[in-house]
Amino acid sequence: MPSEFSPSVPVPLLDVKRGNAVIRDQVLAAIAEVYDSGAFLHGPHVKQLEEEIARRCHVPHAAGCASGSDALLLALMALGVQSGDEVLVPSFTFFASASCIYRLGAKIVFVDIDPRTFNMDPRDAEAKITSRTRAIIPVHLFGQPAKMDELSRLAARHDIPLIEDAAQAIGAAYHGRPVCSWGQFGCLSFYPTKNLGGFGDGGMVTATNELLIDRVRLLAGHGMRPRYHHSVVGINSRLDSVQAAALLVKLQMLDSYTSARQSLAVRYTELLQQAGLTADGRIELPYVDPAAHHVWNQYSLRVRDGQRDALRGFLQEHQIGTEIYYPIPLHLQECFRELGYEPGSLPHSEQATDEILHLPMYPELTAAEQHRVVECISTFYARAYRRAVA
Repeated sequence: MPSEFSPSVPVPLLDVKRGNAVIRDQVLAAIAEVYDSGAFLHGPHVKQLEEEIARRCHVPHAAGCASGSDALLLALMALGVQSGDEVLVPSFTFFASASCIYRLGAKIVFVDIDPRTFNMDPRDAEAKITSRTRAIIPVHLFGQPAKMDELSRLAARHDIPLIEDAAQAIGAAYHGRPVCSWGQFGCLSFYPTKNLGGFGDGGMVTATNELLIDRVRLLAGHGMRPRYHHSVVGINSRLDSVQAAALLVKLQMLDSYTSARQSLAVRYTELLQQAGLTADGRIELPYVDPAAHHVWNQYSLRVRDGQRDALRGFLQEHQIGTEIYYPIPLHLQECFRELGYEPGSLPHSEQATDEILHLPMYPELTAAEQHRVVECISTFYARAYRRAVA
């Protein structure tokens, strides 16, 4: 590796401030426009953002909401999911993908993953469908779409709605078809660290059916229509105009953000290969499905031979930010113990939690910083080798 990259330079896991600084003036001007208008809720910026997201996702409808978690909950509510129903969801994902099912009193049915992509395994999903299955929630994890062609055919055969969890994957596509256009619903998050990150919480539901999106809008507004008349019990989940205005500024940058992430992923892969870190299987690089347009919310390594935690500790000592998404699969979380899953029940999900490690990944990450990250990984393994032969 090049020697000019100093081992004293820290590399943060995330640097939201760095990206936002570049568009500070445009964002503040957009917020000022909302401030002056007084249209803080249901304003024109929200409508414009909904229209732009729907266009990008190749769907006719989109409705803003308060978070990506609420987007999932609202989609299930709109489908009428309730106690006694079953919903399929991967175990290797963020908590919100499953908690929305639990909140409605339905049964979570955890599905194992494809060990290459970390996404829902269609074969395991099919094996777990019953007469009570009311929805399937594939998650496009880390920015790579799930196998939506297979999952769509599976859902159609059994007449089960699909809800795409695209919280980490805005702009991704499978076989050229954007995520959020395959299922009855698509769910997006605008959490600050997402590929299209806002300045607080925010989310959106996309839909291909006008009646379903109307149901989402009704449920997101306390089930109230007209004012103070409640036909159903909804929730309070709105995307405010300040967030929408700021997101419209960042939406103009989304394609360049995606391109930067893709270039960073290519460079990581090249550097790790050039360093000889992948030749003997110690480290496994991210697999990219040939049908996927990957948008790289994360760059995920598999660290074999039980060395993941030691490597992470070494990187932390040298001020290299890392994260483990996710250290415990959902089926083994304490709060879901009542579901009866035991260790070994979803082996690919459990192995992923033991081996996965995420490196710094954001559009503003520099080549020098990536060299620094890979240098430190190389140093860790060089020292481990010297200890082994000593």
